[in-house]
Amino acid sequence: MIRTGIAGAAGYTGGELIRLLIHHPQADIVFAHSESNAGNPVADIHEGLIGDTDMRFTDEMPFGDIDVLFLCFGHGKSRQFLAEHKVPDHVKVIDMAQDFRIADPSHDFIYGLPEAFRDDIRKARHLANPGCFATAIQLALMPLARKGLLKGTIVVNGITGATGAGQKPVATTHYAWRADNISVYKPFTHQHLAEIMQTLTTLHDGNTDGHSNAETPTISFIPLRGDFARGIFVTAVVDTDNDPTDIYREAYAHEPFTHYSERPIDLKQVVNTNKALVHCDWHEGRLLVTACIDNLLKGASGQAVENMNLMFGIDETTGLALKPVAF
Repeated sequence: MIRTGIAGAAGYTGGELIRLLIHHPQADIVFAHSESNAGNPVADIHEGLIGDTDMRFTDEMPFGDIDVLFLCFGHGKSRQFLAEHKVPDHVKVIDMAQDFRIADPSHDFIYGLPEAFRDDIRKARHLANPGCFATAIQLALMPLARKGLLKGTIVVNGITGATGAGQKPVATTHYAWRADNISVYKPFTHQHLAEIMQTLTTLHDGNTDGHSNAETPTISFIPLRGDFARGIFVTAVVDTDNDPTDIYREAYAHEPFTHYSERPIDLKQVVNTNKALVHCDWHEGRLLVTACIDNLLKGASGQAVENMNLMFGIDETTGLALKPVAF
């Protein structure tokens, strides 16, 4: 069994991680850490787990008793946590925040997008789980990046559910404001752009298809807040001389969670699953790519479990046989 510990377990990603791991056939939760909720039943906070577990939050973190530590803190807190706590060398770390997603000599974290870096993930000791918007956008564009076919400015729009803002209530997640509403935030400056460009540049520069003169693209990303709880739906418009749909079919033909759809896709097809769906429409030199994921699963906790499976050498799909919600 893979012995797991979860730090910062009271938030949305922590709750989803607990939900996945208590049903994972090869994993066991040793502790779910939350200082503010220590001693309280996990199901008092994550009420969807009523009847599934009698686990309680703890303020203790017995690192010596685990094989992998999940960090489910807000952005900026993971780096501080690791500086203040001695995690044994034998313990693998999976960080859910953005603290280590950008490659830097100051750390050895591997970027954990399986569709792009599966071999590196298998060898990783420290792993940075991708952001939710970043996951969807990279899956929409990476087949073209691998062929050196991205160029110019790519216009990307992405709409996300309220859970993407975290569990702590803020003005823009209040029901009276969010319901029957849509709004733009952080246009052109969203924090996920850095990791997206890092991956696309890596794949572009490493392509072996004779397109070494292809341009490294720029992305104009417009994020939007949506009137729904969970999920991300992304559109990207790319200039291409020829219809590249076959490139997408080939890229995702054998992926366990990312699938090319011949028909237009809907967000409800992926909610409550670890799936990503991608679809293409090409018209007179312009390609519209649509992609959708569940932001808390393929965009966070589900992908973290997928990465844990790879890091421990077990089947990538273990514990992730989730079904879409009913229509």
